[in-house]
Amino acid sequence: MLKEAKLYVYGSSVICASCVGAPSSKETEEWLRAAIGRKFGGQPFIVEYVDIFAREQLSAEEKAMAEKIIEEDYMYPVIVVDGDIIAEGSPRLKDIYQVMTSRGYTATM
Repeated sequence: MLKEAKLYVYGSSVICASCVGAPSSKETEEWLRAAIGRKFGGQPFIVEYVDIFAREQLSAEEKAMAEKIIEEDYMYPVIVVDGDIIAEGSPRLKDIYQVMTSRGYTATM
């Protein structure tokens, strides 16, 4: 049985000065959901947006990751799967697809 992958897109509603022209973290979350859905259709997965500055709404695990992202100056959005950071800044689909296939997902296209 395939374990449902849960990808977290950590970011902010405020676009950083060096990221002008790049998609927002929320837009990245929507783009990833659509791209993964096309590539791995019919297989369970979740893509969830987490605002790193809305700490009162976060779980303990999400707070810890948000603090790490802020303290270590990661470029967001930061993509996290199973507690591992797999991409930051502008994520590459190829890298994300590789993570999905390593977890047993099969491309349908």
